[in-house]
Amino acid sequence: MSRIGKKPVQVPAGITASVDGQKVTAKGPKGELVFVANDEIGLKLENNAIVVTPLTDSKDARSKWGMSRTMIENILKGVKDGYERKLEINGVGYRAAMQGKNLQLALGFSHDVIYEPPVGITIAVPKPTEIVVTGINKQQVGQVAAEIREYRGPEPYKGKGVKYAGERIVRKEGKKK
Repeated sequence: MSRIGKKPVQVPAGITASVDGQKVTAKGPKGELVFVANDEIGLKLENNAIVVTPLTDSKDARSKWGMSRTMIENILKGVKDGYERKLEINGVGYRAAMQGKNLQLALGFSHDVIYEPPVGITIAVPKPTEIVVTGINKQQVGQVAAEIREYRGPEPYKGKGVKYAGERIVRKEGKKK
């Protein structure tokens, strides 16, 4: 039994959710998101809550049960509040700036890196060493943050590079003489 899957997903106030077969649609102040569940998962809207159940007792259906419930919960939270991921830049001369809608990164390369965000994602640079990625789709926000971090991930000797806010870099000791 999935401990997560057993709990019904409460639809928050101000959100309109509808279940049409395997498709869950959520509309809120931030926008609209759709999740299509696997055919082995049953969905019902009861008492302003979405109930997720496995249709068979197969291992495959049970493994998708909790994941489907979590995905539905994520789209409901996304259309209500949205998601945000913060990145920090460490290193001498490393900085970020906005160039229209694109993100311009100076990361020690011979050229500046220009990152064009996908549709639905907003990037802000409150400080030259801080990047804030926001959007309503949790997976997309995380993917964009990972792509930006990938240009120059934090290195273990001096800690230079782009890292997630709150990420702890395991530091290594340098060479001894």
